[in-house]
Amino acid sequence: MDTAADTFPRLLLAHAKQQPDAPAVREKDLGIWQTWRWTQAATEVREIACGLASLGFTAGHNLAIVGANRPHLYFAVIAAQCLRGVPVPLYQDAVASEMVFMLDDAAVEFVVVEDQEQVDKLLECRELQAQAGHARIRHIVYDDPRGLRHYDQPGLLGYEQLRELGRAWDAAHPGVFDASVAAGRAGDVGVILYTSGTTGRPKGVCQTHASFIAAGRGGVVTDRLGPGDNIMSYLPMAWVGDHLFSVAQWLVGGFTLNCPESAETVMNDMREIGPSYYFGPPRTFEGLLTAVSIRMEDAAAPKRWMYAKFMALAQRVGAAILNGAPVSFGDRAMYALGNLLVYGPLRNVLGMSRIRVAYTAGAAIGPDLFRFYRSIGVNLKQFYGQTETCAYVCLQQDGKVKLTSVGTAAPGIELKIAEDGEVLVRGVSVLKEYYKRPDATAEVLDAEGYFHTGDAGVLDAEGHLRIIDRAKDVGRLAGGAMFAPNYIENKLKFFPQIKEAVCFGHGREEVCAFVNIDYEAVGNWAERRGLAYGGYVDLAGKPDVLQLVKDCIEKVNADLAAEEGMADTQIARFLVLHKELDPDDDELTRTRKVRRGFIADKYAVLVDALYGGKAEQFIETQVKFEDGRTGKVSATLGIVEARRFAAVRAAA
Repeated sequence: MDTAADTFPRLLLAHAKQQPDAPAVREKDLGIWQTWRWTQAATEVREIACGLASLGFTAGHNLAIVGANRPHLYFAVIAAQCLRGVPVPLYQDAVASEMVFMLDDAAVEFVVVEDQEQVDKLLECRELQAQAGHARIRHIVYDDPRGLRHYDQPGLLGYEQLRELGRAWDAAHPGVFDASVAAGRAGDVGVILYTSGTTGRPKGVCQTHASFIAAGRGGVVTDRLGPGDNIMSYLPMAWVGDHLFSVAQWLVGGFTLNCPESAETVMNDMREIGPSYYFGPPRTFEGLLTAVSIRMEDAAAPKRWMYAKFMALAQRVGAAILNGAPVSFGDRAMYALGNLLVYGPLRNVLGMSRIRVAYTAGAAIGPDLFRFYRSIGVNLKQFYGQTETCAYVCLQQDGKVKLTSVGTAAPGIELKIAEDGEVLVRGVSVLKEYYKRPDATAEVLDAEGYFHTGDAGVLDAEGHLRIIDRAKDVGRLAGGAMFAPNYIENKLKFFPQIKEAVCFGHGREEVCAFVNIDYEAVGNWAERRGLAYGGYVDLAGKPDVLQLVKDCIEKVNADLAAEEGMADTQIARFLVLHKELDPDDDELTRTRKVRRGFIADKYAVLVDALYGGKAEQFIETQVKFEDGRTGKVSATLGIVEARRFAAVRAAA
């Protein structure tokens, strides 16, 4: 790769020159995979950039991008950068009232969207802006024209029309596009990514070309990625992890980006493509494991027996074999048989039959879940970072994977633990600034250039970082024991029946928890037992379901009792919530992180009931539906006592 290519547009042009006919991007459309070669991708980016220029987009403008993972939207990202503008990907599932804040904050006048749903949302945003007296959106470009034939609102333009305008503008302004690309600087802001807003309004994180390219190159070099590798791009474009893997690493490494037909077909599309490189947050891996568990519960008894037998072996020696550690000949032989009968077919079902490297990041992953994937031969590793660090702080290297750490400092990164336990980061991936927020920038960047992550962690003797929890969430029980709720929640979410959990305990005598059941997994479990139910609320309140969740919690309690210093954090009581936690109800961020403080306030009556010794509590909650309507869900929730275990003392 041309190391002189120090901006994303120049990286694209370098690939178009060095491997012109290699596949750059694929997209499955109407059941057929469409391919763009690197030369085709570069040509299309040029046309989009020139089309935007014809509409008045110039250096310094911000281009909002809203939609699923589509080649045309990724091309729009680079097209904006070609003109020294800045792409601003936004979450496609954000409602208009959320999105308009970011559109206003970034002073967006130009938007590229996927389809009619997003056009409708942007038109609503424009109306909200007009009502507030500061309309900004002038042009909305849509990729998929279906359903938009009779739309005649000002500023609407189809993607192909934009390309046509671009070709004409380029011919009338020879050399302007090339000069703009040549004028780009590595230190220019290459993207604005908005934080998830866990603790307040989202902030626009300004990251330079240099930062993301350095982060991309670190991962590419560590895992020897390049032409010939394939990655499935299916996570939100607005998420920093997708920008690192699907833009930065793609353009640095020159591998092939694959866009699924839809969110519902990702698994089938993965099996067809057979990606060699994969990335997903823990919730994705949790969902895959839940799907496997449901399938095995429905399998015949001999298959269930064989699965249980070989998975017990995999849990014992699989990770060691993957790490290259010594394992007896007998165990290796049995594992090889298990690979033929169970692990190989299982990886194929998961779409991971050709995976060489897989990463998870975005939230802490439970050791049990991590061990499961490594035990069946998936080279799953952890990546650690934030939006403010290009998702690039630590990574795990082959042969040096620890289940309880997120790896060592990535190339170009320095780590330091503050006196209060907070993880501090300095290096190539740290943000330039928060957009128009010098006050917020000063809060997280100290005089020495260290970024304050807000995470609490420890470094071991080998330099491996272990994240305990968000620093603000780590507390202590009334008796003095350290309380890290996320650690306990991840143990709970390993069970396929539990989709989400929220633990409480700071300043209290004991730990209590809210639980969301996994509707599909528990529904399948109920149907096989002839247990009738009439929806989520009814199923969540069934005594048999409460007992099922209780069994899971007591297994976690037994694990905690066996861990040093964790026995006091066993869960004393729990309840199963009457509704699923939802970003539309502000209970989760758009990246599906728990907004712990908001939940504690919203459901204060339930928290009080857990700690007040009640056997049940009535609750009525307002919810938002996808079409914008609101309604109410009510139920009387049972509060269940969980068995706790005596601490297991280590042998002297």
